[in-house]
Amino acid sequence: MKKLKLSVIALCLGLSMQAQSNAELVSSTVMKRDIESHIYFLASDELKGRSTGSDELKIAAAYLANHLRKYGVKPAGDHGTFYQNVPLEKVTAPENIHFKVNDFSSDRYLALSVKNFDFKGAAVFLGYGSKEDFETADVKNKLVIVKAGTAETKDVRSQFGAGMAKRDLAKASGAAGLIELIEVDEKMWGRYAHYFNDDKTGLKSSEKEGKFIHVWMGDPGLKGAASLEASKSLKAELAIKGIKSEEFSSRNIVGYLEGSDPKLKDEFIIYSAHYDHVGIGKPNAENDSIYNGARDNAVGTVTVLSVAENIAKYPTKRSSLFILFTGEEKGLLGSTYYANNPVIPLNKMVYCFNSDNGGYNDTSKVTIFGLNRTTVTQHIIDGAKAFGLTAIDDPAPEQNLFDRSDNVNFAKKGVPAPTYSMGFTAFDEEITKTYHQVTDNPETVDYDYLEKFFRSYVLTSRMISNDPKTPFWTEGDKYYEAGVKLYTEKKEAETSVLD
Repeated sequence: MKKLKLSVIALCLGLSMQAQSNAELVSSTVMKRDIESHIYFLASDELKGRSTGSDELKIAAAYLANHLRKYGVKPAGDHGTFYQNVPLEKVTAPENIHFKVNDFSSDRYLALSVKNFDFKGAAVFLGYGSKEDFETADVKNKLVIVKAGTAETKDVRSQFGAGMAKRDLAKASGAAGLIELIEVDEKMWGRYAHYFNDDKTGLKSSEKEGKFIHVWMGDPGLKGAASLEASKSLKAELAIKGIKSEEFSSRNIVGYLEGSDPKLKDEFIIYSAHYDHVGIGKPNAENDSIYNGARDNAVGTVTVLSVAENIAKYPTKRSSLFILFTGEEKGLLGSTYYANNPVIPLNKMVYCFNSDNGGYNDTSKVTIFGLNRTTVTQHIIDGAKAFGLTAIDDPAPEQNLFDRSDNVNFAKKGVPAPTYSMGFTAFDEEITKTYHQVTDNPETVDYDYLEKFFRSYVLTSRMISNDPKTPFWTEGDKYYEAGVKLYTEKKEAETSVLD
């Protein structure tokens, strides 16, 4: 028994010394002055808010790629560069959408997915448009009209989610397009119209796929829906005019470092963040119109630079892939493109440690969206604790923040992928006063806190990358089965090669 106790004590001391040693390695490269210097550059007025496709975002990309090169990171982009070209398309808002079916018409629209379009023909009303409704109705080449959401859901977020499922059903059934009739509070309509009916930037669409027509039409009291439901036959007109498109490109930044362990180096950890922001917008009372994006997401971007510098100097057992995404603010465009066009097969990626931020209101904490959803929870907790911080899980699950950052595109493929963020305990006024505001400036950030935050992220990264046990999803997570499929296919491919 005495020997057993001594062995346990020795093991604990060994682990403690290892953690202390790792913390010292982290502290030797992650310093406040460097963090401050990077953020002041990336969030400067001169970069004009780093809007996707802008010349200023190209300057930011060159700055980031050159620092990766300086650290010794190897390029993994196109043609031996650090850049992965992301083909994009800017589409102007429609000049007008005219919709009429029988005696009902509406000029209040939200253009969810549109192209120039001229339809005159049969329509079908399917209530709330359930899967069963589509299975029992003939909608081929017809305009499908439904009520937004479900009988149980009245909030716009839920209605939007239900609408995406209906779009898929209508498209798969050969419908000409989908119209959803919706009641929206008058105060909120302008807000949603500003978002959905403005010019849009997206990934370049395939000419073969095209765009499926999907429009929300205002229907106060759902009186129009009631009249259509009572009609025996429906004749519809839908005209969408004035849309123009322009193709352009932006860049993801991609680099790698090989791991030091002969076996574990075949597994990669992704360290990711987006480096774009929302550019220039409406001036405030002080006539400031530049949305500098210090917190969102210069902080996350520099977090990735910090881990790259540290691992380049002190290699980890697993290999590292560093990705800085464009177009996150336009709809996760860079990460969507990368996940579908990876430079190294995704089944070699065993973890994605994303860093994204909206702001902070508690400098004693770090907030991780997905803290308990993967098997490395303890590493994240210990990494924060080593620098005096407490790791907490998502305090605002109603915001669905896990699925609103670049990590989700890897999670959908099966790669365990939480997002590491600055500490906040509620999505409150302290967050919203800088989130996507002109007030998100570099001089308003607490750099003493950031030094601890960055060191916690880098230490956690080292522990995950050096752990002999491969990280994975917690059993029962909604992305668990996707992970099983991703890595099972890898093992089957490896077995096939050996055979």
